[in-house]
Amino acid sequence: MASPARLNRQKISTTISASALSYLEESIQGGQTRTLAEAIDLAIERLLVYENRERLANDTAAYFANLTDEEAAEEQQLEAALSNSAGGIDFDR
Repeated sequence: MASPARLNRQKISTTISASALSYLEESIQGGQTRTLAEAIDLAIERLLVYENRERLANDTAAYFANLTDEEAAEEQQLEAALSNSAGGIDFDR
């Protein structure tokens, strides 16, 4: 009987570049994944993480670029308060 994870998978057929295949095979040879399907899933998962980080960075930059002077001053006050309160925290503990 197929495992639950396997039941949720979709079969596809496609062609990829030699460099893309090499990248996926390196993932298998390096022990990060066991199969080509897992290597593809991992590559896509990494891409999604990267895209989400990029979107967050862009949204954050847009937020600060569009602040009014009053809002920017409030942000600076919050920044200073946070900085002061975090000064006593030992992050290495």
